[in-house]
Amino acid sequence: MEFQLLGPFAARHEGRQVLVGSRRQERCLLAVLLLHAGRAVPTDRLIDLLWDDEPPASARATVHTYVGRLRAALRPHGVSVETRHDGYAVEQGPDGIDAHEFVGLVDQAADAGDPAERIRLYDQALGLWRGPLLADVADDRLRSRLGGTLGELRLSAVERRAEAQLAMGLHDRVVADLTPLLEEHPTRERLVGARMTALYRTGRQADALQLYDRTRALLADELGIDPGRELRRLHERILSADPRLDRPAAPVYAVRVADQWLPWSTSGHPALEFCNTYAGWGGERLPGSEWLRGYAALAVWAGHLDLIENRQVTRLREQALRQPAEAAAVLAEARRLRTDLYSCLTDPQDGRAFKAVAAAVEDAARLSVFTRGEDGLGRWQPSPSAGLRLPVCAVARSAGELLSDPRRFTVRGCPSRDCGWLFLDESGRRRWCSLATCGAKRAAGGR
Repeated sequence: MEFQLLGPFAARHEGRQVLVGSRRQERCLLAVLLLHAGRAVPTDRLIDLLWDDEPPASARATVHTYVGRLRAALRPHGVSVETRHDGYAVEQGPDGIDAHEFVGLVDQAADAGDPAERIRLYDQALGLWRGPLLADVADDRLRSRLGGTLGELRLSAVERRAEAQLAMGLHDRVVADLTPLLEEHPTRERLVGARMTALYRTGRQADALQLYDRTRALLADELGIDPGRELRRLHERILSADPRLDRPAAPVYAVRVADQWLPWSTSGHPALEFCNTYAGWGGERLPGSEWLRGYAALAVWAGHLDLIENRQVTRLREQALRQPAEAAAVLAEARRLRTDLYSCLTDPQDGRAFKAVAAAVEDAARLSVFTRGEDGLGRWQPSPSAGLRLPVCAVARSAGELLSDPRRFTVRGCPSRDCGWLFLDESGRRRWCSLATCGAKRAAGGR
């Protein structure tokens, strides 16, 4: 059975809602027990929370009645509400409780060494929130008494995710993610600092300075204090255009295209270049090695390799700014396709990976049109109707072409321990993806 507490209360068994007709206070009581699953909550504490220090004389009997109804409703679904001393407890079992899942994912994210993995886990954790804690069964006072720790952990997770995004150059995402939260928490200095940095790195220095001025005024009016030392220092660095505030240092083996860092072209085929947008496939995945840091990088990369037209790149980037959630979903889809394609090309026996790539190729074919190019030749192109998925469709078509080409059997993976990039080796004599990088490094290590 699944319980959702991070937003409106919901209880589901095999996808079907239960407890639909129960009283609001019954659901609230169950929610309190679920937040403390595995531990007893004293009856006096339940009374205090349900009636906010003004309980009726019948409060204890009413709690007992509520528990009886909950037991009858939950027992068929394998959920037990136990009596423990002078209180009640929901037994900790296999049931899913989104609040507990949230805490576990945040803990995993904090331990993740790779910023990309950290962001993925924070996204997954924060995605469990559908609104305020127990939005339909608790008032603001009860919510603050019950969920103070959860609320603080949520804000901390947003801040840490923003810092990981900044480290990976996902400045547009930080601006979009923090805008609604800062409306709710305008004096939260760590959130303000992250958004100021993101605004500055997207060329919006004036907006970053205005945000600081608003925050300083709010802190003075509402709390009677000045901004903290870290925020003041950030303000000074933005005023002086401190170069240390610029986007993270360029990755190794990078080329600057428009305003994005992209990997060197090393393979001889767009589908292989797509696989090579992760530096170090064969070794440790170091922070900063992820080339597809944001949707803008995906669009610019596709245009750089002539998979889509440059005018489409501009349009897609503008659309991504208006629809950040959809752009993030497309970026995640692109990364999944990249992983499956890499597996498919390095292990011809990987049937699962081939099926995944084949599904993407078939989907791209449905979203393709046949047009005539400037050279007078006809060609298949992804249709503009694909929207933000245009670059993914384009690279899927390229992958399909490679997988149906005999050259597919000449694909090699760079043997360098720190690389693993793919390239075509039709001569059968090429050893490295780039003699100026991996080969030279390997030779130097052998002396």
